[in-house]
Amino acid sequence: MQMFHGSYTEIDSVDLSKCQANKDFGRGFYVTKFRKQAEEWAEIIGRVNGTVGVVTEFIFYERAFTEESLKVLRFSEYDEEWFDFIILNRDLETPEQKHDYDIIEGPVANDKVQRRITRFLEGEITREDFFEQLTKYPEPSHQICFCTVNSLRMLKKTNHKPIIKIEDIGELIVEKLVIDFGFDEETAADKFFSSNTFAKLADTSNLLYEKDWTEIYQLLKIELNH
Repeated sequence: MQMFHGSYTEIDSVDLSKCQANKDFGRGFYVTKFRKQAEEWAEIIGRVNGTVGVVTEFIFYERAFTEESLKVLRFSEYDEEWFDFIILNRDLETPEQKHDYDIIEGPVANDKVQRRITRFLEGEITREDFFEQLTKYPEPSHQICFCTVNSLRMLKKTNHKPIIKIEDIGELIVEKLVIDFGFDEETAADKFFSSNTFAKLADTSNLLYEKDWTEIYQLLKIELNH
């Protein structure tokens, strides 16, 4: 499925630690199936940053919704469950991630919806008022949030550049080497980055980066044990 991300610059790779917290579905990288929605956001954030704004196109592998290694949450409409989840994630008093999902899909709390959420939080309207007002102004919206490094392998730029950072995969594998083999961090990093497994991972033409990082780790373990 084709997806779009609007920003002030083109996206080549994603660093989740730099993504903003307390958004609709928490900290993560957001895309939408509606190009117009991405274009509108690119225009807004581009204006803020003094640029024209850019829409980056991606391919999303929909098998992510059924893959066992990914924890997925999907909202098909503005409903009570969606509302409670948005309120949870937009709690500014606690910036840490409020959930452990890899991928979340659902409607957007855009400016109009967000204003209604703010009025609810400030006690100006009831929950019932919120949904009554929402149904009067139906606007189609959509977003998918990629919350973990593991989830990003399901997203690829249309020019075939990997969206996931190889460094992020390496960080997970080095941590696992420390735990499983008792290496110190420096030794673990040296073992990984000097391995044939890393050489294959760095060669993006073979698409190894699309695999779950645990599968890549298993390849490294086999190499190290021989």
